[in-house]
Amino acid sequence: MRRRTVVPAFALGLFVCYLPFPGHMVIAGSLAIAFRVNVPVAAAAVWVSNPLTMGPMFFVAFETGRQLLRLPPRPFHFEFSLDWLVHGFISVWQPLLLGSVLLGAMLALIGYLSLDLLWRASISDYLERRRQRRKGGRDR
Repeated sequence: MRRRTVVPAFALGLFVCYLPFPGHMVIAGSLAIAFRVNVPVAAAAVWVSNPLTMGPMFFVAFETGRQLLRLPPRPFHFEFSLDWLVHGFISVWQPLLLGSVLLGAMLALIGYLSLDLLWRASISDYLERRRQRRKGGRDR
């Protein structure tokens, strides 16, 4: 567990969790192997997207993409069928993909910077406590 492999793996998992494709753990694990980062951390980070958070995440991604593409709002009707997947998804894939990639990249950047900062602060605190223990031992 090194910062140089864990922090990018965490960011990678956060990016992948926003992609509107199935198989997040497989995608994150494969990319983690390709980028030589921590595979378990990348696979675990995708669970930010779960059945409770997936709907709001993809709705915000769709709306973000729709706004950026300047598409007019349209009524949206989802139907769990192959027919909707073939015909209905065509009308939402561009804004959904654009918003997902953009928000996934932003989440990955925030996650990378936050975890890196926490990791560095933890190391700094550990080293300071170690210095204090050594200094305390010399005074006796």
